[in-house]
Amino acid sequence: MKDYQVKRMFEAIAFSYDFQNSFLSLRRDSYWRRVLARCIQLHGEGLILDMATGTAEVAVEICRQHLRAKVVGVDFSPRMLKIGRKKVRSRGMESRIRLSLGDGRQLPVKSGIFDAATIAFGIRNIQERRQALGEFWRALKPGGQLLIMEFDLPGDLLLGTLYRLYFDYILPPMGNLLSRTSYAYSYLAESVHGFPEERAFLQEIGQAGFTSLGVKKLTYGIAKIFMGIKKQ
Repeated sequence: MKDYQVKRMFEAIAFSYDFQNSFLSLRRDSYWRRVLARCIQLHGEGLILDMATGTAEVAVEICRQHLRAKVVGVDFSPRMLKIGRKKVRSRGMESRIRLSLGDGRQLPVKSGIFDAATIAFGIRNIQERRQALGEFWRALKPGGQLLIMEFDLPGDLLLGTLYRLYFDYILPPMGNLLSRTSYAYSYLAESVHGFPEERAFLQEIGQAGFTSLGVKKLTYGIAKIFMGIKKQ
């Protein structure tokens, strides 16, 4: 799917995006966000970049877990950001979370200012992954932490087979119905299948200049957090 089509898709499903994620993941999405936020290593204050912030769920969770952190959230969907801003206001976090319109391939931020950078379920929507990883590297301070959360398929044969039945044949039509589209969750399945396998993606992160690479598996590997540190 081309970039403008992905943007149009997120604009179309923004109205019920949070509900869709919660319902279709059996509420595991909130647990995954908590784990992601807890993986951020901060000592006191810190500035976090949350790319593909969407409706600001990850940004809000980071501020819950790290009481002295501030977050800059960036997304290319105005409708997603509109919902996110309402959410931030309703939680009294306007002084800690700033949301901006922008593209992961050319981040609207200064170089070397962030202590950590996150992106949850968004990197596979960017065709130019290497360019996006380079932008993360540019935005982070030396020693800054990168955390990328993405979907995957369980490695266990039995569980993997059962999950694939759900992921390929049940989730797409159900998700399309909830999102009132004919394609959004069909695209989700296609994009996950088209994403590099774990070792290959870690290699891409390493080639972008990150070290201390690691992976944390969530819910039997349905989601994974890829981690790295910008070289000092």
